[in-house]
Amino acid sequence: MAQHEKFYLNGTWQLKKADETLLCPVEIPGSVLSGLTEHGLLEDPFYRMNEYPTRELLKNDFIFSREFELKKEEGRVYALCCDGIDTVADIFINGMLIKHVDNMHLRYRILCTNVLKNGTNNITVKIHSAIAYVNEHVPAAGKEIHYTACGAMEGNQYIRKAHSMFGWDWGPQLPDMGIWRDIFIDSYEKAELSDLHIRQEHIDGKVFLSAETKVMLPEKAQDGEIAEAEYLVLPQSAESNARILKESVGNNDSTLAENADNLEVKITLQTPDGKQISFSDGKCLVEDPKLWWPNGYGAQPLYTVRAELFLGREFLDAKELRIGLRTLTVSQEKDAWGEEFAFCINGVKIFAKGADYIPEDCIYSKITPERIYELLDTAVACHFNCIRIWGGGYYPADVFYDYCDEHGLIVWQDFMYACNVYELTEKLRESIIEETKDNAGRLRHHASLGLWCGNNEMESAWDHWGGFNDHSDTLKQDYLTMFEKLIPEALKSEDDVTFYWPSSPSSGGNFKDPDSDDVGDRHYWDVWHGEKPFSDYENYYFRFCSEFGFQSFPCKKTIDTFTLPKDRNIFSEVMESHQKNGSANAKILHYIAENFLYPKDFESLIYISQVLQAIAIKSGVEHWRRNRGRCMGAIYWQLNDNWPVASWASIDYFGRWKALQYFSRHFYADVLGSLKVSADAVYTPYLQNETIQEVSSDVTVFVKNMRGEVLFETSQRTECAPLSVEAMEPVSLKEVIEGRESEVFVEAVFTHSDGTVSRQVEMPKPYKHMQIEKAEITFDAKREGNLLTLQLKSDVLAFFVSVESDVDLVWSDNFMHLTGKEPYEITAILPECVEGMPKIWVRSLCDSWVTDYSQA
Repeated sequence: MAQHEKFYLNGTWQLKKADETLLCPVEIPGSVLSGLTEHGLLEDPFYRMNEYPTRELLKNDFIFSREFELKKEEGRVYALCCDGIDTVADIFINGMLIKHVDNMHLRYRILCTNVLKNGTNNITVKIHSAIAYVNEHVPAAGKEIHYTACGAMEGNQYIRKAHSMFGWDWGPQLPDMGIWRDIFIDSYEKAELSDLHIRQEHIDGKVFLSAETKVMLPEKAQDGEIAEAEYLVLPQSAESNARILKESVGNNDSTLAENADNLEVKITLQTPDGKQISFSDGKCLVEDPKLWWPNGYGAQPLYTVRAELFLGREFLDAKELRIGLRTLTVSQEKDAWGEEFAFCINGVKIFAKGADYIPEDCIYSKITPERIYELLDTAVACHFNCIRIWGGGYYPADVFYDYCDEHGLIVWQDFMYACNVYELTEKLRESIIEETKDNAGRLRHHASLGLWCGNNEMESAWDHWGGFNDHSDTLKQDYLTMFEKLIPEALKSEDDVTFYWPSSPSSGGNFKDPDSDDVGDRHYWDVWHGEKPFSDYENYYFRFCSEFGFQSFPCKKTIDTFTLPKDRNIFSEVMESHQKNGSANAKILHYIAENFLYPKDFESLIYISQVLQAIAIKSGVEHWRRNRGRCMGAIYWQLNDNWPVASWASIDYFGRWKALQYFSRHFYADVLGSLKVSADAVYTPYLQNETIQEVSSDVTVFVKNMRGEVLFETSQRTECAPLSVEAMEPVSLKEVIEGRESEVFVEAVFTHSDGTVSRQVEMPKPYKHMQIEKAEITFDAKREGNLLTLQLKSDVLAFFVSVESDVDLVWSDNFMHLTGKEPYEITAILPECVEGMPKIWVRSLCDSWVTDYSQA
């Protein structure tokens, strides 16, 4: 047997009721819901109203168990490693209780040398219902909590479990339970390399790396049983390590203390082009570093650091990390407007473009690397440079951050606390510290890690949310202790480099105007919750908007997965059950009434809801990008769903793009042309350049009638410096438009020097009051291999043209306007399994309502 080995216990386990009645096999990583649904013992919990009986099922306890063969060797240390137990559980090996666990966000390492045996072993994990657990909690006097987040179950704050598993205003109440990540036996004989910490110092174009390592050593406890302890070992001379180890071990009976003279850690750095550089005395100089940049600003070269542990000439263990050489922090320099809040990478302040991420599924074992890659591929393709991991979910798997490293997505990482009042018990205090250290230690080396944030919306809630800020002063002090003392102190012990922000939104903590427009980050919800018009975005110049959103329905193909035909009315019980934001369906109708004619049928309503969502977010993003420098980030809520639902997501549960996702490809483009519309029909073109190269743009502003005939046009050219915005000459169109506001529209076409084009269409009146003609759209489809090409033409102007198919496709463009006579070409890549030509159909805005065009 090798000196250090891992024996994985993933695979087929047995799922049982609490009374030991066998239910079915279950694949681990897996859960109660994954096992029961896979074996047909539970109907799809997402179908119709199945959420509610499934929730009742989860009030029970369950048992996961399996047998495994182990060739146990004397003198070795054995530890059970659980990367994810959800959540409150008792773990037994061979009938002996080895650990009680209660935090799904924490990895557990449990010594089990003395309970394992050579040959057949049994492991049993008895998981207790999270619902029962929180219902049984009795708060201390003066710490009673009455607030519950919208859509969530009461008491979810009493357990260290993804809060959104108890429901949210977009998710079902399905607090599943299981072994949701890897579980394995870790075994070593002499020593294990347990930690590798790399720090960077950038000076005069060079990068100095320093390394710190820790080793796990076996030792005997007072009762004679085998234990272990972790010690700091500096990558330097064996003599120094001998002294350090002997001082650390002291009187403990460590098997290595006698041989510490020969213990050595060797560290090497492999450059992106394959060269090897050795560390000396724990340090390494990179004289010609290839710097890591976010998506759109440069490449993402990654270096590999490898540490090897030796005892004399005997190799014991190794650990590798991939790092990017960069400086990354948040700049908070004071300026004319207050205090900026901007990611600063390698000394360059960037405008953050992205969305808020939630778990991709309610059944966490279904969040596979493939689904993560597909989702993040979309983000990169749509010019995101940032992703915010929201605090009501979970800390994603390593592959999530690996992808962000490789593709340049800066990670805004919330700690897993959101929209709750917490009772800080001694048990929770210990769990907070452990959870913070564990996740910071796991993630700190990632080039993409840009910011740690204490929680989602809780400082703001304590400041002014009704029903939240009326809790006791003791609970308010608990908040300060958690997020302004415990977490930052624990974080600093593992990651003393990455920027920490106490809450989102915040102006820096201690309840000092957490919703300031002039300092820190902001969440903005007056458009949507406040039912303000889309133009209201232009009243605000936030320093960084980290959350704003607008709801829509998923496409009919997705709705069909959870409904019967009779359910397909937005006010049916099933549709309202798949809408967790109270009166949100009525809000969608309100915004339709403000902007569009009443949809003629269910599918048209779905389509219009997506168009509304796209227009809303486009309005905010383009406004804030026009004010780059004052505002330095627009992160919309939200990227994805965890089940099929009406929500703020731009990509639905099945990965199908809504109109918003297609729009993001345009409004997050590195070079963007947009129009600011002022009173008296003044249209000002803007050019925003989020690249490190100077660009120029030729813009033509047209006024056209509804048949596409040009009534007016004017052109101009401008240049824009890197990482800046340029306002062009305003164009007054009052004389052209006045008196025929319902008959004409304004179009601006920006042709950029980087080869891209921005197109903008603005209506003088709401679409519902425009005299839009019936469009007859034709298309030619051609397939070459897996490349599908469509040439679209319309006899008159066609707005928000949606191309749909019986095959799930991502088009190069969609929901676009056909405003010219020439064909408009879009493409898509067909899945390998598709033969022949898929069925394709097209709709545009005029198809969504009933109008007698014969009387025009």
